[in-house]
Amino acid sequence: MSTPQPPMPQQAAAAPDWQAAPGNSYTSPIPVTRTHLGHALNSEWTKIKSVRSTMWTLGIFLLLVIGIGFLVAAQTTNEDFGDVPYTIPAFFGLMLGQICLITLGVLVVSSEYGTGMIRTTFTASPQRHRVLAAKLVIFFAVAFAVSAFAIGLVGLFTEGMHGDASGEASQVAWGGTVVMGALYVSLLGVLALAVGSMLRHSAGAITTMLGVVLLPAIMPAFLMMSESLRTIGEKMQEYNAPNALAHVFRLDSENGHGGAQLGLLAGVTAAAVVGAFVLLERRDV
Repeated sequence: MSTPQPPMPQQAAAAPDWQAAPGNSYTSPIPVTRTHLGHALNSEWTKIKSVRSTMWTLGIFLLLVIGIGFLVAAQTTNEDFGDVPYTIPAFFGLMLGQICLITLGVLVVSSEYGTGMIRTTFTASPQRHRVLAAKLVIFFAVAFAVSAFAIGLVGLFTEGMHGDASGEASQVAWGGTVVMGALYVSLLGVLALAVGSMLRHSAGAITTMLGVVLLPAIMPAFLMMSESLRTIGEKMQEYNAPNALAHVFRLDSENGHGGAQLGLLAGVTAAAVVGAFVLLERRDV
C-alpha cells in the first residue's frame, strides 16, 4: 500500500503588473543644488533689509551722527581743528548713535526667537552655525558701511567748512578715524548680536549691553575714591566705550590712537561670538 505524498507547496502568484516598479524613474525639473554659506547670506540680507527695525535704527543712527556732527561743525572755528581731525564732530553723534547699532545687533537674532520664526529658519537651514555666521557677516557689513558713510560725510562737511589754506586748518589725516571709528561701533553691534544669541531675549540682551557700555564709564568715579581700587578704576576709565572713541578720534593723542581699546573690544567680541556658537549647538530651539 503506497503512502500518500505530502501536498506540494504552491508557488506564490506573481504580483500583478500594476505593483511593479515603473521602468522610468521620475526626475524633478527643479534643479537640486547643494546649500552653502552664500544661500544663508542671501537669506539674512533679505531679512535685514525687509524688517522695519533696520530702517528705524539705522535711520536714527544716521540722524544722530550726521545731524549732531553738522551742528557741532557749524559751531566751531578753524582754530579748533589745528591738531585734531575733521571727523571730531562725528564723535559727539557716535556717543549716542552707538546705542542704535547695539539695539539693531540684538534684534537681528533675538526678534526671531521672540516670534518663533527661528524654528522655521533652522528647519530650512539645519546647520545652525551657518545661520549665525551669516547673521554676523551681514550685520557687520551693514553696520560698518553705514558708520563709515556717516563719519566720512561729517568729515567732508567739516573740511569743506573749515579747511582753508591758512595755517589754522587741520593738518591731521582723518581717513584712519573713519575706519577705526566705524570698526569700533560695528564691533559693539556684533558683541550685542552675540549676547542676543546667548540670551535669546531682546530686553535682557539690550539691558546687558547698556550695562557693558555705561557701567565702565560710571564706575571709575567711585572706584578711584579707594586707593586699593584706583588702578582698576583708571584702567576702566581708559578702556570704556566713550574714552575709547575719544582715543580713536585723537582727542587724547598722548595716550595712543585707540589701537589698544579697539584690540580689547575685538578680543571680548571674539570670545562672545565663540560662546554664542557653542551655546547654539548645545541648546534646543
